Amino acid sequence: MKVVEGLKWRYAVKRFDSTRKLTKDQIDYLKEAINFIPSSYGLQPYKVLEIESKEMREKLREAAYGQPQLTEAAHVFVFANFTDYGPDKVDSFIKLSAATNNIPEENSNGYRDMLNGIISSMTPEQISTWNSKQAYIALGALLSAAAEQEIDAAAMEGFDKAKFDEILGLKEKGLTSVCIGAVGYRSPEDQNQFLKKVRKPMEQLFEKIS
Repeated sequence: MKVVEGLKWRYAVKRFDSTRKLTKDQIDYLKEAINFIPSSYGLQPYKVLEIESKEMREKLREAAYGQPQLTEAAHVFVFANFTDYGPDKVDSFIKLSAATNNIPEENSNGYRDMLNGIISSMTPEQISTWNSKQAYIALGALLSAAAEQEIDAAAMEGFDKAKFDEILGLKEKGLTSVCIGAVGYRSPEDQNQFLKKVRKPMEQLFEKIS
């Protein structure tokens, strides 16, 4: 399915068919889409957690106000951004970039200094907000790739982030939860699949500026 056709087909799944699973190839495809989507300066200042255990999912469901997607979906991704981003992470990025492109690391000293200058000018709150925005871009990649493959998905923000952070031990890792991507196959009982998609007319959404 082409991307736009897939986006027209998809909807925000409220109930998944818990008996249907995704193959490893399907999951790997979705993970590649997440990995290759752009992020600001290419830093990818977030981690994507795959929640597999039934016990963990039950705990997260409770912290997500009982939403069934957490336990019914075939696969659950939790996107978490770094709350801090210092020179050590910039150095890691520069090393990876140099190794990937087979260039001397010192060739990127100017770029390293620029990144450190930009990041050092921000408050911790600004850095965390900036990083969380990058995580949302990654979530968008997941939704688009899933739609293209006719895999159902639900993007979720309705959860207690403090409880998620506690359950997943994120604070100790310098992370905080941002959003959730649950994927699998819709339940025949999910009534939302029968509703027409509500979107603004194109002429209201887009405006040409001359």
